[in-house]
Amino acid sequence: QVQLVESGGGLVQPGGSLRLSCAASGRIFSILRMGWYRQAPGKERELVARILSGGSTDYADSVKGRFTISRDNAKNSVYLQMNSLKPEDTAVYYCRGSIASSVYWGQGTQVTVSS
Repeated sequence: QVQLVESGGGLVQPGGSLRLSCAASGRIFSILRMGWYRQAPGKERELVARILSGGSTDYADSVKGRFTISRDNAKNSVYLQMNSLKPEDTAVYYCRGSIASSVYWGQGTQVTVSS
């Protein structure tokens, strides 16, 4: 069983930065495919970025060049560095881990971009 706990959300002005963290329990973190998703009010949950166990990454077009996903297997953690934030980035951000048919979600952390 894997438990995921996000942190780092908050209120930030447009153009600002935040760094989200996701800490995982369990011994299989290094082989998990990890990702960050977000869900804005009234919208479906969408993929923001993902990182494979080997380190390759993939981003939604809306965040390319602004967000960076990374992982530290020694710390069982995955991060999302968010720069040049826009009001449309406002959402609850969720950490997701997966391997084969097993999927794990964190509880989410709120990110609000507003002046």
